Amino acid sequence: MSRAPQCQGGPNGSEPGAMPANGTERAACCGAVTVAFPLTFMIIGVVGNMLALVLVIRCYRAKENQQKRSFLLCIFALALTDLLGQLLISPIVIAVYLADRSWDTIDPTHNLCVFFGFNMTVFGLCPLFIASVMAVERTLAIRTPHWYASHMNTRVTTVAMLGVCLFICAFGLLPVIGLGEYTVQWPGTWCFVSTSNSQLTRNLVFTSIFALLGLLSLMLTVVCNLVTVEAMVSRCRNKATMSHSSKQWGRITAETLIQLLGISCILLVCWAPLLIMMLKMIFTHTSLEHCKGFPLDTQNPDLQEVCSVFLTAVRLASLNQLLDPWVYLLFRNFLLEKLCQLASAVSRCSSSRCKERSIALTQESRHTEA
Repeated sequence: MSRAPQCQGGPNGSEPGAMPANGTERAACCGAVTVAFPLTFMIIGVVGNMLALVLVIRCYRAKENQQKRSFLLCIFALALTDLLGQLLISPIVIAVYLADRSWDTIDPTHNLCVFFGFNMTVFGLCPLFIASVMAVERTLAIRTPHWYASHMNTRVTTVAMLGVCLFICAFGLLPVIGLGEYTVQWPGTWCFVSTSNSQLTRNLVFTSIFALLGLLSLMLTVVCNLVTVEAMVSRCRNKATMSHSSKQWGRITAETLIQLLGISCILLVCWAPLLIMMLKMIFTHTSLEHCKGFPLDTQNPDLQEVCSVFLTAVRLASLNQLLDPWVYLLFRNFLLEKLCQLASAVSRCSSSRCKERSIALTQESRHTEA
């Protein structure tokens, strides 16, 4: 098991227990990515989410998509949330790298750190909760179509989205009013709730609620998706007796289900490691405060590993905002049909060539025998 890179000296090269002074030292000491990575991720994320928003608006206005407007509204909320997260969080990280200074030098009042930590909380939980609302919406649409048609509409979906956003914003403000504290996290380029001993109980309560809310939303999404898939399989078995309108509804449902499963898988892969690790740290009473000191404790390689793994988990979670819109952009009926047509054409071409080759060999064999 490899150890985390060590730092020599602090901000002035003489204080061994402080954060590295600049971005170059952070990169060398902590294995942190260069500014090119957050800049590239921000550009890809912003472009993807903007394209998704434009496409959702066009699909929302189309008459043939009347039956999936609530789902499209959820996709719109997800893309908008991811876009805002990219625009509010990534520039701060990039600025810290480019400034080549410690966070305390850039943010002596600590207000920017609180703002960053609040955004990390809000734009971390929002995609998880929106995905849960999407999963519940699809389950109701497929399992109880008559109830769904009479009770569900875009107004209900809008209220649900606003309720989710308000709840998460209120939760993110808890450290501001005393339940926890947003502080600079290793390697000094981002902020989140502190795990220091000064407010240990309050910090643990906030962190525990954050992790539990995230895991519960993931579990709800997975369960609803499994129920929806089971219902879809049952409908596919009766495909031969379906009317034209029912088949059209089936195609629409299949498209939205594929998109929902793709988004859910990304959420699970990106967020599950961080949420599980946060709960594990809570139960094992492991603090990340030791990560702020350099050089790291060379006598305890397990603590070094926790710092590196936690930073990797945070980076993995940040990829969620980057990947979400591309699921919707790529997993659409139009592109899926084109891929199927391409695969079919390649298959027919291969079969045709094999048949021609077989005929040629047969003729050659007959000619040789003659």
